[in-house]
Amino acid sequence: MKNRRHEAILEIISRYPVSTQEELIVLLGEKDIKTTQATLSRDIQQLSLVKQRDESGTVRYMQPVSAVKEKTLFQEAVLSVDYAMNTIVLKCRAGMAQGTCAAIDSVNHEGVVGTIAGDDTIFILVRSEADAKKLSKKFRSELFPGR
Repeated sequence: MKNRRHEAILEIISRYPVSTQEELIVLLGEKDIKTTQATLSRDIQQLSLVKQRDESGTVRYMQPVSAVKEKTLFQEAVLSVDYAMNTIVLKCRAGMAQGTCAAIDSVNHEGVVGTIAGDDTIFILVRSEADAKKLSKKFRSELFPGR
């Protein structure tokens, strides 16, 4: 349910100039997704959404540029995601790991202690196995939407 709600939030803010949580709750309701303001507030924080002015000058919820950059690099560069204990391993196309790793670092994911990249592999050290599982799941959903 949470993943579906997060996907719906990202779709809505990409299509409409949503400037309040109340507007977002109404638009989610139109997609048959019922939520509370408290849950929506947590979702906004987890998705790292920010309020910024768009090209027309309207203040609205948006993904930060670094998050969009990370997602694009992911889809182009990352071939697989796996984890063992508290370490996530991303296998990338040759030569693309370092740039992708820099994009990951710019987003400041929760629980990440540090990252290191080679030519085609990224290691991400997180605080716990639960953090590794959660972040791996997020990365997989970005790579393979709908799965």
